[in-house]
Amino acid sequence: MLTRHSFDEELHDLYLEMISMGTCVEESIDNSILALKKQDIELAIAVFKNDDIIDEFEQKIERKCLNLIARQSPLAKDLRTITAALKIITDMERIADHSADIAEITIRMANQKYIKPLVHIPQMAEMAKRMVNKSIDAYVRQDVELAKQVCASDDDVDDLFNKIILELVNLMKSDVGTIEQAVDFMFITKYLERMADHATNIGEWVVYNVSGEHEHLAQQLHRDDRKNNPFVR
Repeated sequence: MLTRHSFDEELHDLYLEMISMGTCVEESIDNSILALKKQDIELAIAVFKNDDIIDEFEQKIERKCLNLIARQSPLAKDLRTITAALKIITDMERIADHSADIAEITIRMANQKYIKPLVHIPQMAEMAKRMVNKSIDAYVRQDVELAKQVCASDDDVDDLFNKIILELVNLMKSDVGTIEQAVDFMFITKYLERMADHATNIGEWVVYNVSGEHEHLAQQLHRDDRKNNPFVR
């Protein structure tokens, strides 16, 4: 059996690994959008390679978690902390996968002239990246309020998602020649929206870790908004 001190040290190492993984995920988001803006094939390929590194992080952290469970047989809060870590790294890995998805589309569109300036898509990516950063910070700090802020931010991302989709639909209606590229941009926008959803999932697991209760906070926050404001649907 590990002593409490040894367990806390290993838990601290786990936090550091998760922060490193989160940093790689944030870089992946940044680079995927930068490659898209600059139509940079080499940078898009680098995003693919970075995805392998993030997969390795996931496997390494997963082994740490399982070893802690096997050796320490943690109960209550300690078990929740490790369980939450296992869930969180899965969400982070999926975020990185979506960055790779964007990189794939970037390579396909590398020689095309874009049908619209890239303004809102990079803005949406930055919002998603901030959510990832805050959600990991909330886990390490065990900060429920910060986790709830992350979940509340998902509505802002959804609003921007709807705005971009509407703009792309209008472009397709006005010029059928834009359809193929507009669909690609729709996929990119959807991948960013899913990144924010995964960051929200992480926030929900932080709340579970601290309170022992797991619920879909984004949905709950939206229900609360409807109670307070009859014009919110």
